[in-house]
Amino acid sequence: QVQLVESGGGLVQAGGSLRLSCKGSGRTITNYGMAWFRQAPGKEREFVAGISWAGYNTDYADSLTGRFTISREDAKDTVYLQMNEVKPEDTAVYYCAAASVPYSIELNVAGNYADWGQGTQVTVSS
Repeated sequence: QVQLVESGGGLVQAGGSLRLSCKGSGRTITNYGMAWFRQAPGKEREFVAGISWAGYNTDYADSLTGRFTISREDAKDTVYLQMNEVKPEDTAVYYCAAASVPYSIELNVAGNYADWGQGTQVTVSS
């Protein structure tokens, strides 16, 4: 089990940028797929971006490709989400998740993740 703590959320104007971080502890994230999900008020949690172990593969929600970038720094047990050209509809709580098993998984499937952070609020003003 890995404990995940997100940071970097806050209030940003539409068109701006924000970088979220997710720090793991208790167990290394190396060899595990990682992902970001988000949940807006009144909506279901949705997949944002995922990155495979070793970072050789990434996956993004179709609507976000080109604006968001996921990356990882295993030496720091940290995953990042760079958010550019943010829109008001990006407002949500963003959650980091770690895969339940090592190596290859389907990155966009929430059921493949066993450990979740508490989330960080991102609010985009128009």
